[in-house]
Amino acid sequence: MPTIQTVRPALWAFLLASTFLAACTQEQQNKLGREIQNWTGANGVLEVYAGDKLVRRFLKIDKISTAMGTDDGKPRAYRFGYGVLDENLNMIADPGEKKVYFEISDYTNAVFFENPR
Repeated sequence: MPTIQTVRPALWAFLLASTFLAACTQEQQNKLGREIQNWTGANGVLEVYAGDKLVRRFLKIDKISTAMGTDDGKPRAYRFGYGVLDENLNMIADPGEKKVYFEISDYTNAVFFENPR
């Protein structure tokens, strides 16, 4: 059975973490969640559309980052990341399909989701 000495530090840690999260804005909480997800990894898929037609697909994306200005530190109007270019659009990273760098504009018609396979 746990003693008061072992329960008290755990209780204080829980209360401190709860207070920290309650004091964060929603954006800060989202950012923390993304950092945790980035640390654990993800198996993301990015699909790029031209109208209603799928034109590019990238697989095995662990994160998509927002570009930040060098001098002003403000977010830029594009995102970037690395993923396997699914050249034949079959949702499988086939032999010969390479991991590539990509950039997408804020105005790109794209969908990012976790790979269900």
